Amino acid sequence: MTIKTRFAPSPTGYLHVGGARTALYSWLFAKANGGEFVLRIEDTDIERSTQAAIDAIMDGMQWLDLSWDQGPYFQTERFDRYKSLIEQLLQQGQAYKCFCSAEELEEMREKQMAAGEKARYNGKWRDREDHPEGQPYVIRFKNPQTGSVVFDDKIRGRIEVSNSELDDLIIQRSDGSPTYNFCVVVDDWDMGITHVVRGEDHINNTPRQINILKALNAPIPEYAHVSMILGDDGKKLSKRHGAVSVMQYRDEGYLPQALLNYLVRLGWSHGDQEIFSREEMLKLFTLEGINKAASAFNTEKLVWLNQHYIKTLPASEVAAHLQWHLKQQKLDISEGPAIEDVIQIQADRVKTLAELVSVSRYFYEDFDEFDEKAAKKHLRPVAKDALEKVAEKLNDLDNWTTEALHTVINQTAEELGVGMGKVGMPLRVAVSGSGNSPSLDQTICLIGKQRSLKRIALALEFINKRENS
Repeated sequence: MTIKTRFAPSPTGYLHVGGARTALYSWLFAKANGGEFVLRIEDTDIERSTQAAIDAIMDGMQWLDLSWDQGPYFQTERFDRYKSLIEQLLQQGQAYKCFCSAEELEEMREKQMAAGEKARYNGKWRDREDHPEGQPYVIRFKNPQTGSVVFDDKIRGRIEVSNSELDDLIIQRSDGSPTYNFCVVVDDWDMGITHVVRGEDHINNTPRQINILKALNAPIPEYAHVSMILGDDGKKLSKRHGAVSVMQYRDEGYLPQALLNYLVRLGWSHGDQEIFSREEMLKLFTLEGINKAASAFNTEKLVWLNQHYIKTLPASEVAAHLQWHLKQQKLDISEGPAIEDVIQIQADRVKTLAELVSVSRYFYEDFDEFDEKAAKKHLRPVAKDALEKVAEKLNDLDNWTTEALHTVINQTAEELGVGMGKVGMPLRVAVSGSGNSPSLDQTICLIGKQRSLKRIALALEFINKRENS
């Protein structure tokens, strides 16, 4: 049997973290077992479905590099298929027309709740043939009234639900459109889905869907229901906890590798291992390794992983993801050092790609002013000799390498008989504009000779003005 899974989001909003984790688990299970992964857009809620949401889902999947083998399929393009099967169930006596008005249904619920009973449809039209002409109706599935539905959830184990607990759900609305629970069943059947990986909020739907599959004489897939994700405060993850959209994490400067690594561990584990490459995920992932308990989102852990990947991924790979942030922050890197070289010396110093761009501007852009606090502390008259001497040596330097620059800075300190800090800190503020930068010799090497000398001259001018004011 070829394993086939699917990710089936509703296009009523962005791709959220919970959906992305479900997609990842579904993708991993298929790929780890040599199977296929299907993307299906469940857009039967026509009023709430939008093209913008479809685009957001696609963007999120592509950014995470969760490629699909089939699809994307759209349920709105399959209405004829659903309607023909609903008609088949009607003819077989496994579905029926219900003419209850909204007021009747509300009254039914109120009476049941007042009597302490579970609010549900009471089957009023289940066996009636006296259909009123010209009246609107829905079509309901005739759920079995005896026995129970039993299935072995790959995460939760054996689940049994009595059919007496299930009412006759609507499979076609009064406007003729099919409902979610019916479309899902038909799609899973037609697309040959062998394993359904989805959120635990769908557990109540599963017995109903299994009964419809049986009525259609269709094979029943295996099910795996993943627990919800909670925020740090133990409540269901939502906007109040920060970013919940996958693309918002992209916008904030996270690498997709970091988010995937974080998501796979948000409910699944392999011993105490924390860092997983995509190859390791595919090698080690099993549905049985998913925890039944809810998982708590921890932003600090995600930040730690992001730092790890910024530091350890090839600089060229980081650079590819950095392009979006360079455009967003309008930093032109066409003149200046190779961005890969800047990444290599900045990687240990930043948490996000957005931060990496913002702290790397001085490699590509000149500035007119120095950081006020750093200049006040380090660009003082006492620093003039050091800056003038180092500028002289840099001007004479033909071999513009990290090693040669390191020697120049050391020689300047020795000749002046001062500590390295007396030369290094004024020089750092002069060339970078602030008191923070990577190793000074590496920084000056990448900034380049002419630009470095120009900035030291600007710093000396600043000191002279300060001295004479």
